[in-house]
Amino acid sequence: MSLTKDALENLGELFIMGFSGLDLGDDTASFIREAKIGGTILFSPNYESPAQVAELTTQIQECRSDLPLWISVDHEGGKVQRFKKAFTRIPEAADIAATGSPNLAFEISSLMARELAAVGVNLNFCPVADINTNPRNPVIGSRSFGETEEQVSKFVTAMVRGHLTNGVQPCVKHFPGHGDTAVDSHFALPKVTTALETLREREWRPFSKAFKSRCAMVMTAHILFPEIDPEFPATLSTKILRGVLREELRYNRVIISDDMEMGAITDHYGAEDAPRLALQAGCDLLIYRSEKAARAAHAAVQKALAEGHLSPEVVMTAVERSRALKREVLGQYRAPIIADLPGLVGTPENQAIVDQVKPRA
Repeated sequence: MSLTKDALENLGELFIMGFSGLDLGDDTASFIREAKIGGTILFSPNYESPAQVAELTTQIQECRSDLPLWISVDHEGGKVQRFKKAFTRIPEAADIAATGSPNLAFEISSLMARELAAVGVNLNFCPVADINTNPRNPVIGSRSFGETEEQVSKFVTAMVRGHLTNGVQPCVKHFPGHGDTAVDSHFALPKVTTALETLREREWRPFSKAFKSRCAMVMTAHILFPEIDPEFPATLSTKILRGVLREELRYNRVIISDDMEMGAITDHYGAEDAPRLALQAGCDLLIYRSEKAARAAHAAVQKALAEGHLSPEVVMTAVERSRALKREVLGQYRAPIIADLPGLVGTPENQAIVDQVKPRA
């Protein structure tokens, strides 16, 4: 088989896709199965109860060809928690950090991962490794563990270890740092003019320490860093992803984009070109929150491959990086046991752990 044909056949591995509804429709299931989609991301409209979402993740995994799919969610706590009713409500990162106890953060991270694993989720886009250095930041704020590198690093590494100990992959975000912005990348393209040396000594350290704690996934920021690359935001920047992450920081695991449907990308780089640019830059996995956009991006990358505008080596390197991590951490798939959920999710014991965190005044 030619390398291009191999890349075309395995391209779907590089997509993490959202979809509508509380169960998996036949058309969606067919696309996941036929395109060999690598994983899904669940949002609040996909959730009704622990039992329902456990059935949904089982339906998703029934579409796998061999290795399990990534089944992911944004489950940070505070205002970013997609599964709420019947799950333990997780405090905001800033409130957890205010306890001064990385050990308590580890306990909270552990219960988060246990509850997610119980319903079949194996990847959580958490923790936030951004340092809250700009008080006008509209999107990070209390999602961050603090205003200093030392504090953020201590709590991020505790959260990483808690997840890994309990069988859920954590993904630190948003590299190379979303804390010093005054613009929300959901709607516009932020620019960070922080000096390169400050980025090295401050923003990048929580990420480096998370990697040393065996975190094997990092999410990119849709932010321009002119000191490094004046043309492309981090998600589309070869200089940042291959130059900084791969070469300078020697990170060799999975790089995943933030949602490719955010305004910072779609309004500036085009829905058709953006997935090709992200893969060329060094992203291994691309998130699309909607099935429609995921299908369109998949078709656009197929076209780029077929016409020679995207290297099949780039695609196959990313495919193998995702599949290697799946082989390492997902192992043999086992479906959630719905009868066990009441003793695992939203328990009094879990509530007692989070009750140790008091909201800041």
